Amino acid sequence: MALKIYWTKRADKKFDQILNYLQDEWGENVANAFIKKVYDFLDILSEFPEIGTIENKRKGIRGFTIIKQVNVFYRISGDKLILLNFFDNRQHPQKKKF
Repeated sequence: MALKIYWTKRADKKFDQILNYLQDEWGENVANAFIKKVYDFLDILSEFPEIGTIENKRKGIRGFTIIKQVNVFYRISGDKLILLNFFDNRQHPQKKKF
């Protein structure tokens, strides 16, 4: 059974920031390709939520590299999959927030 996906405010905001950057710097086609890749990945993730690597075992946070520049962090809670954050890997690793 597929898990229902919930977006935190942080994940939604970071996703929008990444999209705005892609549209400004690379154009509409690249931004649309990124959107498709993310939503295709989320469909797979809802079916197989444990494919991500464990980033923080104590908090139950997992991560997955969607494209080499962007990771997504999430947590499984019962029948919910909670997207916590999208992280641009070109940033300093200490800025990584779950």
